[in-house]
Amino acid sequence: MNAGTTTKFFLKPLALLLGVAPLAVFGQETKFTPVVVTAPRAESDAASVLDATDLAARRPATSDTAALLRDIPGISLYGAGGVSSLPAIHGLADDRLRIKVDGMDLIASCPNHMNSPLSYIDPTRVGSVRVWAGIAPVSVGGDSIGGTIVVDAPPPEFAAAGAGPLFKGEFGAFYRSNANARGGNLAATYATDSLNVTYAVATAKADDYKAGGDFKTVTATGRPGESLARDVVGSTAYDTRNHTLSIALKGGKHLVEARFGYQDIPYELYPNQRMDMLGNTAHRFNLRYLGQLDWGTLEARAYTEKVDHYMDFGKDKQFVYGGPPPAIVAPGMPMYTEGKTEGAFVKADIELTQQDLLRVGGDYQTYRLNDWWPPSPSSLAGMQNPLGTPATTGGMAPNTFWNINGGKRDRLGFFAEWEAKWHSQWQTLLGVRAEQVKMDTGAVQGYNVPMYGAVAARFNALDRKRTDNNLDLTALARNTPDANRTYEFGYAQKTRSPNLYERYSWSLNAMALEMNNFVGDGNGYLGNPDLKPEVAHSLSFTGDWHSADHAAEFKVTPFYTRASNYIDVVQWNRTTNLAAAPLLTRQFVVLKYMNQAARLYGVDISGRMPLGKTGYGDWGLKGLLNYTNGRNLDTGDDLFNIMPLNAKLTLTHKFGGWDNAIEVVGVEAKDKLADARNEIRTAGYGLVNLRASYSWQQARIDFGVENLFDKLYYLPLGGAYTGQGSTMTLNTATMPWGVAVAGPGRSLYAGVSFKF
Repeated sequence: MNAGTTTKFFLKPLALLLGVAPLAVFGQETKFTPVVVTAPRAESDAASVLDATDLAARRPATSDTAALLRDIPGISLYGAGGVSSLPAIHGLADDRLRIKVDGMDLIASCPNHMNSPLSYIDPTRVGSVRVWAGIAPVSVGGDSIGGTIVVDAPPPEFAAAGAGPLFKGEFGAFYRSNANARGGNLAATYATDSLNVTYAVATAKADDYKAGGDFKTVTATGRPGESLARDVVGSTAYDTRNHTLSIALKGGKHLVEARFGYQDIPYELYPNQRMDMLGNTAHRFNLRYLGQLDWGTLEARAYTEKVDHYMDFGKDKQFVYGGPPPAIVAPGMPMYTEGKTEGAFVKADIELTQQDLLRVGGDYQTYRLNDWWPPSPSSLAGMQNPLGTPATTGGMAPNTFWNINGGKRDRLGFFAEWEAKWHSQWQTLLGVRAEQVKMDTGAVQGYNVPMYGAVAARFNALDRKRTDNNLDLTALARNTPDANRTYEFGYAQKTRSPNLYERYSWSLNAMALEMNNFVGDGNGYLGNPDLKPEVAHSLSFTGDWHSADHAAEFKVTPFYTRASNYIDVVQWNRTTNLAAAPLLTRQFVVLKYMNQAARLYGVDISGRMPLGKTGYGDWGLKGLLNYTNGRNLDTGDDLFNIMPLNAKLTLTHKFGGWDNAIEVVGVEAKDKLADARNEIRTAGYGLVNLRASYSWQQARIDFGVENLFDKLYYLPLGGAYTGQGSTMTLNTATMPWGVAVAGPGRSLYAGVSFKF
């Protein structure tokens, strides 16, 4: 499908939505009436929900939207940049999850997945979060084998009928001592009973953060003239700006909403990647229609996103050009990525009877990707490359390296879902989704023919078109025997097709392999055009015992997943282009994606209970425990980046406008390691965090301390530390293997917000 066809395809649903939605709004009623447009009926499932109240206490302590999910059972986070952590559900992360931001399925356009979907919405603009950990209805699933995360901005608010225009807004600011993190946000709304116009802007900036002690032996290894102390975690600084303009129009039981988003990230450095993000701009347009009709609810959406992404070495990294001594520090190695996503979505909730609801719908998404690396700056001309020839004919010159050239990934899906309430104690949900994913990419080339020509020619000779026909099934049953107990049983078959990098990254050059790494483990990754879609079969059970008002609650969810064609890796020999004999020493390695079998199981436990009321307020206790075990059934190896057993216990206190908490976090040692990737072991640790807030009228103040005792610990899912010095090598003499990314040391924070 060429660019013109793609544009036409997008314009058709967009034109249809623009044309039909106003007719739906004004065809039945010719004037606006003060009827509130409500949301569609919630699915009958066990989604975890965070609303505005839950989110308010979490925002001042983080600029990373993914970190808002930390208290949801089953969630863990892969370490990445300061605003771009990758959420994982029961050991399945990144593209294995379906992540929707304001209804849009966004895609990371970067060989290191630096611009992850949740990085495109600032924490201050998050109005609600819903997470399906594991068994997700087909209406919110698709192209994923983990769960689903849905993050939305606050819905539009309108003035009361007959009242004058509404003017309101909010501004806030925060400061965190570790990394000198600071930022602010502003939102302003003008609304009548039928029109809402809202503009919001948020900024955040931070320096490199410090660990709770010296976690490395290296100091002066930044760029020439710079040094990093042994407790400074290099390449953790960031600077982000997000803008959103939304316009909503309401008439009767119908709503049309348009949102325009712009993001500018001048830099976001990565402690577990060989390169840094030194520029990322995104433009988004999102159009939505929501209507309540005689037979039920109709929702439609069309959206587009354009991403321009740039990587090079940040202030803590350098590129030492190999070849005959002396080594030369190069001025940079630019890498560019351009991604364009266009999509449309339609869903109808049809009320068949008072007990039966039918959901039907479909979605379509087109994705285009170009990933190219221009020759290194001209100052490299004349240098000797590793083959001993001048850089103008070898090394990183004279051509542009095409990592992905004209990559295409088009997805079309349809679903049907029946929700039935058999009687007061039993509900069921049955769903089926069929999808087709088509992928292709153009011819590639390396920096030059001597080093890259043969491999590029072999790749270009392949038939690179792939078509996957995928099927998802979901069956859920909920039993509510009384007001104090709820039991839910679920089974799902879920399918995910590989992404463009998993299928089409092609070069056997060590530097190119290192650039195609989503997980930050320091290894080099090679794509595989013959990958098949992953198919996962999941079972889960949830027992929920609670008081009638849910003030006291205890919930247990054991789960089991078995996946065929799971995309894991094997160690690869760059010289022979064949599987390599396992290395006997722990070091960075070359890996190729391969389909294998895997299984995961574990349990999530959460609960809360009031401890009583005193003259000094209400006291309570809440806790969370997660355990996941993952294994490759073909090799017997442990799966990569599985969060070890972890628990959190929080003592809560409320008194008047005060809302306070003492939080204790405990994590076991990570000693179940993926040997194929030479995964790094991390020790167990415990942390103490303090939080407090005071609210009155329109104002709120938050303050607290993270890592109260300045504990030195390492992030179990933080990957390998490659945050400083000469990073572009698999050679462990210049980039030592075995150092994990250390977590932040003590940080005092404060935030203020005011609504007007």
